Amino acid sequence: MRDKDRWVLTDGAWTASASERDRTIADPATGEPVGGFPAGCAEDVERAVGSARRAQPGWARTAPAERAACLHRTAGRLEARADELAALVTREMGKPIGDSRGGVAAGIGTLRQYAELGPLHRGRSLQGGWDATDLMVHEPRGVVAVITPWNDPVAIACGLVGAAVVTGNAVVHKPSERTPHTGALLAELMAEELPPGVLTMVPGDRHPGEVLAAHPGIDLVAHVGSTAAGRAIAAVAARSGAATLLENGGKDPLIVDAGVDVKWAAGQAATGCFANAGQICTSAERVYVHRDLAEEFLAALVQRAEELRLGPGTDEETTLGPLVDRAQRDVVDRHVRGAIEAGARLLTGGYVPEGPGAFYPPTVLADCMENMDVMREETFGPVAAVRVVESFDEALELARESRYGLAATVLTPSMANAQRAWRELPVGTVKINAVFGGAPGGAAQPLRASGHGFGYGPELLDEMTHTKVVHLRPLP
Repeated sequence: MRDKDRWVLTDGAWTASASERDRTIADPATGEPVGGFPAGCAEDVERAVGSARRAQPGWARTAPAERAACLHRTAGRLEARADELAALVTREMGKPIGDSRGGVAAGIGTLRQYAELGPLHRGRSLQGGWDATDLMVHEPRGVVAVITPWNDPVAIACGLVGAAVVTGNAVVHKPSERTPHTGALLAELMAEELPPGVLTMVPGDRHPGEVLAAHPGIDLVAHVGSTAAGRAIAAVAARSGAATLLENGGKDPLIVDAGVDVKWAAGQAATGCFANAGQICTSAERVYVHRDLAEEFLAALVQRAEELRLGPGTDEETTLGPLVDRAQRDVVDRHVRGAIEAGARLLTGGYVPEGPGAFYPPTVLADCMENMDVMREETFGPVAAVRVVESFDEALELARESRYGLAATVLTPSMANAQRAWRELPVGTVKINAVFGGAPGGAAQPLRASGHGFGYGPELLDEMTHTKVVHLRPLP
């Protein structure tokens, strides 16, 4: 694995961390060590931020087309090492290898997207006096701290780093401590096509992330991760004056209306609840099904769950890999146990398997109620928590009752209900009759505890810049 002296990227060179603490990442399928990494420290952060601040003014003066060309070449480097990156994702967090390849491909596509959009990101002229020029122009914020999660470590980092770099910012990247080797390899490949210091990286756990978010040399903190971490970042950024871009946790509802094809709806629910072992920001975490089809739907959902093949992500036949680690499995099992104790019916799954790794079977719970953690708090595991409702009105009312506001899915044959749903659900993304998918370039703003700001699409370029108004008039 990675050499111990190549963990902190500053000024275009890899050096050793000053941290006196080390950590080890384990393969979640086998429990065997993947490799060690430094826990990171304030000195690492100081060096990285200093390097980025020195590099940023020159990078901001670089022509947008030249910045875009660097991003295109970066995408090419990732493409050449795509299989290696995907294999590393699977080893560190357990995702089935096909899904890991898809995440890397999505990251490469995102880099190319921002390489094309960057030079087209423009301000506008204003209609002022005849003898004056009035403009609104976008300028880079400066140094952007990019703090990324483990569940899709390549695609998310490529989007945030790509948008920041192409608009003239320098970036300090802190990848998740659950996928440190993936983050380091990604930074290494991206930095090879950028001037020294434009992209820096610090490794480590929560501590260097907190130091980075609070550093006075950071102008914007872009974070994707848990709500608790996002709120902590927002608090420290409020003191430092840095802007924040946050995509936090979710508790996304899935409504199954009367009149839909039951087997199709069960397939949609299984995908929404179990894909990537339920470890997707927009996984379906609570299911509201109309009583008219509830019994048949639950039977079909159980069948779908039991058809999934649980195994290591390295096996091409695996359709459900392990959870990222046993700590996350403990959270999932605690939510399931608590629901059963409170009256939920366990229809399948719901146990901790014997043997190595962090596996947890796809689980279906019926008779779930809103006071259960499995319906209230982010579970982030392969669990379908189902509640039967009497009407679409009841489903919509219950779906709205959450402190989160990331996304929601509605399966319905009624265009009237679909129209009501997308207008009334207080979330950033509403998907009608498809649990995943959507046109490229879509950009949503999460609500409530799920964060704020555009995390994707052309609008992400706006988040990475600030707007300046210029009034230019000649001397009289």
